[in-house]
Amino acid sequence: MCNQCNYKSLLEAADLEATANRLDVLEVIGGNSYPLSAGDIHHTLKRRSGINRVTVYRILDLLVARGILDRISTGGRAFYYGMAPNKNHPRHPHFYCTRCGQMNCLTPDSLTVDAEALRKTFPGRIDKVEVRIDGICKNCMK
Repeated sequence: MCNQCNYKSLLEAADLEATANRLDVLEVIGGNSYPLSAGDIHHTLKRRSGINRVTVYRILDLLVARGILDRISTGGRAFYYGMAPNKNHPRHPHFYCTRCGQMNCLTPDSLTVDAEALRKTFPGRIDKVEVRIDGICKNCMK
């Protein structure tokens, strides 16, 4: 579990009830140093609480919609989930291994995008800036 985040407070600030299932989902995601797929989250939770897959997907959709979680694209139909940027989790880029499917967090300063400069020059509305590097991880290179 992220030692810096108070999941109950995050839910309440988003005007959501802090149910056991929502807290469990946040604890699984916050307890990892890399984003997780919905299947990984479900698999972890099913072992301890018996939660069903549909409930996990509904909670993930709700927490993304309320800005508590980020949904990170793999470039295909799959998504990974991580904590949305907040005071304890700065916005950062990700590395996606196209061979094994592992998604890793990169340090915030490893690759920067000046979103404000982009907003000033782009004529439309920008809701989210997501930076993902695709390649082959060191484990798959062996």
